[in-house]
Amino acid sequence: MTDFNLDSLNSEQQLALKQLNGAILVTAGAGSGKTRLLTHRVAYLISQGVSPYSILAITFTNKATREMAERIETMCENGDKIWISTFHSMCAKILRSDIDRLGYSRSFTIYDESDSEKVIKDILNEMGLSEDRWKKNVQFHLSNWKNTVMPLSEYELVCKDVVDIKKIVLVMAEYENRLKKNNALDFDDLLIKTFKLFRECEDVKNYYATRFEYILVDEFQDTNVVQYELLKQLASVHGNIFVVGDEDQCIYSWRGANFQNIFNFKKDFPNVAVFKLERNYRSTDKILDKANLLIAHNNSRLAKKLWTDKKGGDEPVIYNAVDERDEALYVASNIERLMRLGDKASDFAVLMRLNALSRSLEEALLAYNIPHKIYGGFKFYERSEIKNVVAYLRLFVNPSDDVAFLKVINFPRRGIGDSSILKLKDFAGDRSILPALEEDIAFLEPSLKHKLETFVEIYKGLKALELPLGDFVSEVISKFGIRDAYDKKTEEGFDKLMNISSFEAGVKEFERLNPEAGLNDYLGSITLSSDTDAIGDEGSVTIASVHAVKGLEFKNVFIVGLEEGIFPISRATTLDELEEERRLMYVAVTRAEEKVFITHCSRRFLYGKTSYQIPSRFCKELGFYKFEKKKIEETNVFTGKSYSGFSFNKSAVLGEKTESGKKDISIYAVGQKVSHPKFGSGQIKSISDDGLVADINFEGFGVKSLMLEIAPLEIEEG
Repeated sequence: MTDFNLDSLNSEQQLALKQLNGAILVTAGAGSGKTRLLTHRVAYLISQGVSPYSILAITFTNKATREMAERIETMCENGDKIWISTFHSMCAKILRSDIDRLGYSRSFTIYDESDSEKVIKDILNEMGLSEDRWKKNVQFHLSNWKNTVMPLSEYELVCKDVVDIKKIVLVMAEYENRLKKNNALDFDDLLIKTFKLFRECEDVKNYYATRFEYILVDEFQDTNVVQYELLKQLASVHGNIFVVGDEDQCIYSWRGANFQNIFNFKKDFPNVAVFKLERNYRSTDKILDKANLLIAHNNSRLAKKLWTDKKGGDEPVIYNAVDERDEALYVASNIERLMRLGDKASDFAVLMRLNALSRSLEEALLAYNIPHKIYGGFKFYERSEIKNVVAYLRLFVNPSDDVAFLKVINFPRRGIGDSSILKLKDFAGDRSILPALEEDIAFLEPSLKHKLETFVEIYKGLKALELPLGDFVSEVISKFGIRDAYDKKTEEGFDKLMNISSFEAGVKEFERLNPEAGLNDYLGSITLSSDTDAIGDEGSVTIASVHAVKGLEFKNVFIVGLEEGIFPISRATTLDELEEERRLMYVAVTRAEEKVFITHCSRRFLYGKTSYQIPSRFCKELGFYKFEKKKIEETNVFTGKSYSGFSFNKSAVLGEKTESGKKDISIYAVGQKVSHPKFGSGQIKSISDDGLVADINFEGFGVKSLMLEIAPLEIEEG
């Protein structure tokens, strides 16, 4: 039984949905309802008698996976039987069943970037190669190679003109050997090993290709070479593959995404049916007019023009700030104004090309007590105290994981230094260290044996326990004395202990939601998690890079830093690179439902120096000529000259003509003592000539410039 309404789809969507068999390409513009189309496509297939078990739906983010699964389960009986997954999660699941055919154990560890980096650093040190000179080159070529489907020897030939390629390949080969010895895969391996498994074990490929009669793929423009090859393998039996993509939103070429796959798809699959979705359900027509103007400057695209029934609304505005403080104040004051008019904090996103622009924005939002969260910073699972706990847990799934062992063997401190670690490696020889210690610790030299006996005993004792997942994790933390490593009397120690408690709570929540899952499943879920999965879910203003909000939408969007060298970024020098930067700007604009604010600065302090800035070429391509500054019409906005002596357009920033109940700012005077909920006590040092802005010296925080009309200040008595 299915519960869905085809009338909720427009005619173009219905045509695509009802094309039951064969290869189908849907070019879906931003906000054109592709998620609705995909979920209804699944419901339609089931209504036509297709078994949910034979449907595979692939998305690009965990958030999209969850949302699709939730929608389908409400629409379809047995909707939970459909395999909905990201590429990496799908491959991890396939490899857990059959990677032993490639000589690995099914209990393999998935290494994150820091784990992989540690392996590379160790190899470079052992080979006497400078980390500063070699590490980035090795990382680049490793990822580049793994995003092809060629053997390493062939890759070396292709790159024969690259300086030092032979030595780089030697490091890469040793990296592969280390991961194999540690029974570990990195993120790229999840894809390439699955491809290799399918190619070398035809029975495994045929099992999945036969099972999945219908394959659906979201964000097809973001597939890389390996992902596209995997799709061809999976569709090799039935050929029923339905892909949805938009070459105008391909913004991940730096990690291997190839929007040419949209064009390759039409060549590689026979009789491809092509459908075009141009109707946008997200943004107003005034926002789409700007987006269409911008993206029309790109050559590598299929011709399409977004349109909508959402007429009217506010014109997108552009603001030329004096500097980054002025820019941040403009953003914060407009958010505060709109929140007073009824918008929620989660209705706002502040987007940037470079995360380095976030500091002044965070300070401004703090100053006005506006809840916010910065994404793309330090993820919870990257905190040192959490990584230590995770490393301990990894050893109970994969004892061969030397990276995890070496991370925890001296945490808490056991007197195991570099010389002891060298002795352990010599002792283990070709074996992994922990299995070697389990087998014959008695043959270790006495002083080192004494330091490690308790560790090995605790490990063996815990390994023999049969406990529920949450209880087992708590027991590991307790038995190894992990909490004892932190001083709860210090703020830093207390915070780390609280994070460990949060981690334990997260394990128990995972256990509740996944009662059949084990430790291996849990570790896989957090390794493949992203800090962007929760964007927009936490009741706060989102501050993020444009890349991080792909696929999301917000009522109001601020795009900051529209300056040459920042957006487009300075390293974009070729036509292809500039077109990708333009696509990135297009993605930023089309995240907005109702309002778009764009800012650029006349001068900006960045990377340790102040520079005069030239407005981004995208400002002109978007059709902007009016700037929200007093007397701005007297200034040529494309000269790149410094703007000085401009004050805020008060009615535009504060909504003076539309609001009532204004705060009386005449009560403030130089020398007054005031208090702020974030910064505490301070003294007003100066007030601007128009009376709007005060410089206040806060104890412990220094001088902050705050707009008196909206800053949450109270005058202190006496």
